[in-house]
Amino acid sequence: GEHTQRTAMPPKAPAKKAAPADKAKKAALAVKKGVNAKKQLKKVRTKVHFFRPKTLRQTRDPKYPRRSAPRAPKLDQFTILKYPLTTESAMKKIEDNNTLVFIVHTRANKTQIKNAVQKLYEIETLKVNTLIRPDGSKKAYVRLTSDYDALDVANKIGII
Repeated sequence: GEHTQRTAMPPKAPAKKAAPADKAKKAALAVKKGVNAKKQLKKVRTKVHFFRPKTLRQTRDPKYPRRSAPRAPKLDQFTILKYPLTTESAMKKIEDNNTLVFIVHTRANKTQIKNAVQKLYEIETLKVNTLIRPDGSKKAYVRLTSDYDALDVANKIGII
């Protein structure tokens, strides 16, 4: 192949030596001031308790989910509402107070009951009253809004 010719680099200028007098001055200053002057300043602790310093807290950013699928909610509308009550007093409530009576899951709260009734029967509820019966089951009185008739809903469900 074809070689390119190298050009010789100019010789470097000799490094300037510090005059002995300057060196002596520098040394004297270092002795007077101290070489490690900055390191000698120690933080004065005013309390007897040591608190670990606050460090950076990073949010979790997992590379993969720790469980294969998200857990299904244990209390869905089918678990919450067990069955409607068909006792005489429950029927009276249906006729007079526009109220349906259900036996519900013990751990279900009023909002969950309200949502379950809405999902299952497509009806709006005005309010929900609950009580725990002496046998340990939970009874829910579901009052319907004036747009819906409890008798019609009861017929649709098939409890009348």
